[in-house]
Amino acid sequence: MAPEYTTKENTMKNVVTVVLLAATLLLNAGALFAEGPTKEAALDRDIQMLRQDLRAQKKQIIAANMQLSEAEAVKFWPVYDEYTQETTKLNDIRVTLIKEYAQNFENLTDAQAQSLTKRYLDLDDAVTQLRLKYVPIFNKVLPAKKTARFMQIDRRLGLLMDVQLAAQIPLVQP
Repeated sequence: MAPEYTTKENTMKNVVTVVLLAATLLLNAGALFAEGPTKEAALDRDIQMLRQDLRAQKKQIIAANMQLSEAEAVKFWPVYDEYTQETTKLNDIRVTLIKEYAQNFENLTDAQAQSLTKRYLDLDDAVTQLRLKYVPIFNKVLPAKKTARFMQIDRRLGLLMDVQLAAQIPLVQP
């Protein structure tokens, strides 16, 4: 049992490393708060490439930790891919909000701050609603314990990213 724990422990350490590295690259404060169309285009390209890499890494992490039988895997991965497509749309909104904040950081008005706050909270709600939507869908292809395990892994990875993002984004100045 110890080797299995060590493997899982190493996998989680790798998860943390990948997520922290990716988030740091994704939200390098200097790059986000830089000026100019060329830097913005380069940043957009970097974000797109990084997000593709993160999705691939996330899939590998999930595969390594889900302990799916062959029959379960055949049913699980198509549902996972649909879930990922919907998650990507929500993450597009997150990137847009972060970029909008970065563009207005130095001269943020109360109205902009209020709008960003509301939209970010709406995004948090949308993420929760997406997970709630997919629990019964995953339960159709997996036992409930494995659905719960997937949701735990997915949420942990999301929380790791959120913590790193929060550390990189400066607080609103009063």
